[in-house]
Amino acid sequence: MNFFQKIGNSLARFMYGRNGVDQLGFVTLWAAIILDVVNLFVRNQVAYSILSAVAMVLTIWMVFRMFSKNLSKRRAENAAYMNKVVYPLRQALSRSRDKEHKYFTCPNCRTVCRVPRGKGRIVITCPKCGAEIHGKS
Repeated sequence: MNFFQKIGNSLARFMYGRNGVDQLGFVTLWAAIILDVVNLFVRNQVAYSILSAVAMVLTIWMVFRMFSKNLSKRRAENAAYMNKVVYPLRQALSRSRDKEHKYFTCPNCRTVCRVPRGKGRIVITCPKCGAEIHGKS
C-alpha cells in the first residue's frame, strides 16, 4: 500500500460515522467562496471586515457540520434546507418551463391547480375547497 492509499484509508476511517458534505454544506461553502471573491474588490475597510467575518463563520459552520457525529440533527437541517429552498425553486423552474399549462394557486387553501394554456378567461373551481379562481390561461 503506497502513501496516498494510506492517507485515503485513514481519512475514510476518520470520517466513518460523521456527516460529511451534504447539499447545505456545499451551498455554504460556495457562499463563503463567493463572499471571499467579492471581498477582493471591496475597498471599504469596515465592509471588508464584515464580509471576511461572515465568510469565516460560514466556513467554520460548514466544517463543523461536516465533522459532526450528530447525524440526525444534521440530516434534519439539510432536509429543512431542501424543503424550504431547493424543492420550491425546482417546482418554480419546472412550472416556468411548462409551456402547455398555466398554474393557479387557490387563495383559500393554497392548492396549486393546473389548467391548459390558451383557453382565454376561465373560472377554475378548486378541487380541494371548492373556491372559484378567476384567471386567464
